[in-house]
Amino acid sequence: MSQLRTVQVLGGGGAGSGAHVASLAAGLVARGVHVTVCAPEALDRSHDFSAAGARFVPVPRRGDPVSVAALRAACTGANVVHAHGLHAGARAALALGGLRIPLVVTWHTRAQAEGARRRMRRLTERRVARSAAVVLGVSSDLVDVARRRGARDARLAPVALPERAAPDDKIHAELGVLGRPLLFAAASPGPHGGLDVLLDAARDWRGLDPVPLLIVVDRTRVPEAYRRRVTAERLPVRFADSPDGLPELLAVADLVVLAGHAGARSPLAREALRTGVPVVAMSPARELLGDAAVRVPPGGPEALARAVAELLGDPERRELLAAAGREQARGRPTEDDTVAHVLSVYDELAHPLIARGR
Repeated sequence: MSQLRTVQVLGGGGAGSGAHVASLAAGLVARGVHVTVCAPEALDRSHDFSAAGARFVPVPRRGDPVSVAALRAACTGANVVHAHGLHAGARAALALGGLRIPLVVTWHTRAQAEGARRRMRRLTERRVARSAAVVLGVSSDLVDVARRRGARDARLAPVALPERAAPDDKIHAELGVLGRPLLFAAASPGPHGGLDVLLDAARDWRGLDPVPLLIVVDRTRVPEAYRRRVTAERLPVRFADSPDGLPELLAVADLVVLAGHAGARSPLAREALRTGVPVVAMSPARELLGDAAVRVPPGGPEALARAVAELLGDPERRELLAAAGREQARGRPTEDDTVAHVLSVYDELAHPLIARGR
């Protein structure tokens, strides 16, 4: 039987999807699969896909004819193409036009949007869902969206983050938080992103002693207006433009705050559980978090500020939540589980083609 050949397609590649593809590539190569990764060059510098045994082909995150042609050339001859993220899925579907190559698309998250952007997102979701042989969603709500958009086959995917590195004590000093609590948050701009509520809550944290430092992790660009607000109000907040060192940073964090609708699906949420960092969440997120988080009503900055302040002042409760998080994480899929599941999908789609000599 011919060797299974797969192409992994990444677009912007947040820390979670980039790390996932690096882990997946290493696991697939170890099982005898030929793997090609198509992504912007910056992602290869961050994740070193070649070190995992994959062939790397630089493809910009654009939909122009030259980029699509480069992606099509890289995919020609593959048994399965696997795109990660909505925009990567749209570009892969365009590149595969006319080629009889099955497309798998993993939806890792779903950005909130309003107005024209929301309508455009729905159109893109429909196009991707109907083009894919299989859509894999990392949460049941994403699977439901894919089905509503017309996916022929949508399934829940076990997705694990790679094992975290050992803590580095120098991180506190580099961030300037010696003797101060270090908080991380997942939030984004927009009505449902939670960033406005998070900054409102941060105003109250200025009165704590010591004042915590809040680092907001988001893979989308934060508008300048938010940065100006932080400066004008002297909020104890920093924005992380490139969260590739997330596991190492979380190893020294005191608390994670999940604001907005998508926060509980972020890499930050999953890594917080594994690392044993207490969580305050503004989303029910019971599928992922179980009983390992303090929950507050969405949209209420006062409740969020109070919950964080109370938790920072209660080390015993933080330890209980951390233990609950680690227990919850033990029930999450391992990297081996993720690779085995994806490989079973590939075999299901590619076996007839391989048998015919493709």
